Amino acid sequence: MMSAERIAKLKKDYPAGTRIRLIHMDDPYAPVPEGMTGTVVAVDDAGTLHMKWDNGRSLGICPEVDSFTKIGGE
Repeated sequence: MMSAERIAKLKKDYPAGTRIRLIHMDDPYAPVPEGMTGTVVAVDDAGTLHMKWDNGRSLGICPEVDSFTKIGGE
């Protein structure tokens, strides 16, 4: 379980509208392709980044296991 401080930092660092690029998703069944870009919709109280991917998918990112980077505005 993620600490409240870590979740608060994620919410600050990745507000709705933040663009990210996926490096790797640890989902053996239905991963979003590596290199895909998308927009953060929200960060929930568990620390999951809910995403709207540019390919139409909406699978969330788990910061503890998935790799990604912020695009622009850094």
